[in-house]
Amino acid sequence: MTPYLHEHPRRAALINELHARPAPALTAPCRMAHLAFKRVERAIDRDRSIDRAHMAALCARFGAPPPAPEAGHHFADFGRFRVKWEMHSEFVAYTVFAEGASDKPFAENPMRLLPSDWLASAPGVAVAAIHAELRLWEGASSGEAGPPPEAAGQFTGESLAGCGTAGGAARVFGDFRLDAEGFTRFLMQVRPEASPRQMGRMAQRLLEIETYRAMSMLALPVMREIGPRLAEAESALVETTQAISAPERGAEGDDRASLARLTSVSAEIEAMTARTAFRLGAARAYGAILWDRIAALREERIEGVQTLQEFMTRRYAPAMRTVESGGERLENLSARATRASDLLRARVDVALAEQNQALLHSMDRRADLQLRLQETVEGLSVVAIGYYAVSLAGYLLGPLAAKIGVEPKILTALSVPPILFGVWLFLKRLKSRIAQDGGH
Repeated sequence: MTPYLHEHPRRAALINELHARPAPALTAPCRMAHLAFKRVERAIDRDRSIDRAHMAALCARFGAPPPAPEAGHHFADFGRFRVKWEMHSEFVAYTVFAEGASDKPFAENPMRLLPSDWLASAPGVAVAAIHAELRLWEGASSGEAGPPPEAAGQFTGESLAGCGTAGGAARVFGDFRLDAEGFTRFLMQVRPEASPRQMGRMAQRLLEIETYRAMSMLALPVMREIGPRLAEAESALVETTQAISAPERGAEGDDRASLARLTSVSAEIEAMTARTAFRLGAARAYGAILWDRIAALREERIEGVQTLQEFMTRRYAPAMRTVESGGERLENLSARATRASDLLRARVDVALAEQNQALLHSMDRRADLQLRLQETVEGLSVVAIGYYAVSLAGYLLGPLAAKIGVEPKILTALSVPPILFGVWLFLKRLKSRIAQDGGH
């Protein structure tokens, strides 16, 4: 690396990713078998190490170099045949290439060249198994009717799909059905002038079309399984929403019951969303790759045979529309549950505001009554304190009344107004002082 470049640590890895998993160079005739194993769990480092170790074990059996420690793909030459190993985010694929072909197509599956015990111990479960053959073609044109005579009886007529490709240099046929060994079959015919890389790219596209079709359709049983639960949740949400908007609805008790039902429905919807989110996202990604690979074939019509794109449009696309419809239905249901929650929350907020307003009004009345009671108590306090003060004043003024010749009771009576006024003034100032101290 040039010393003046401060390189991003992953720059080289990202560049290498553009050249990962190159198409093999193939010559006709040859046979291919492809297996894709999906991991039971999502891809994690432990799974990757297990897959890499499994491929290394196969290389060890035939004395070939194993994959590099961090490799995600590997091409091994075992002499009689070659094996291409690829790791993807959800699955690992093995493709066997063997030179030559028998007179009858699909009579010899090259997957039989691999040790049976090694295949049986492969991590994961098989989601795609493909048997393909590449044969020389001496036909007049890519548009001549149907597959070659030697392939008669190998494909089901109503499911047969095929097309010319590679600018007329090749033809492909397949019916996307399982044979007795559980493999789908593809027959590829190529002219002698087709280059090995061109044939390899065509074969790789066909294998990827079937593999990504299988991976994308894994979402279909998931959506079918949650369909009844989705209908139940939708019905419960409708009932709850109607109960929330009922004009004869009660107050607190009904809101509490509606909240409990709505919480239960929302939890069910979130559980279904969490379960299907990854599968739906993966199905969309795999489906996009599938249509991209079909477009890359640049199909040319063959007389009396539907193209691969037509087959997928008629058979595959409706299944994926079911998946998309279920995903959209789940998203809409989640949005409706959110709106119902907002509606109930608004209703509860209004009820709380009314309760708070009534509580404040009650507190105002209580404060007013307390103020009146306090004023009454203050008046009684003035009278009570004044009574004791006048009594004391009577004892003090008694001797004075005798000296000045006034009746003691009269002098005591005359002292009542100023004593009461003094007591009232004293209590008022004391109240004012307490109020000032409380304010500070």
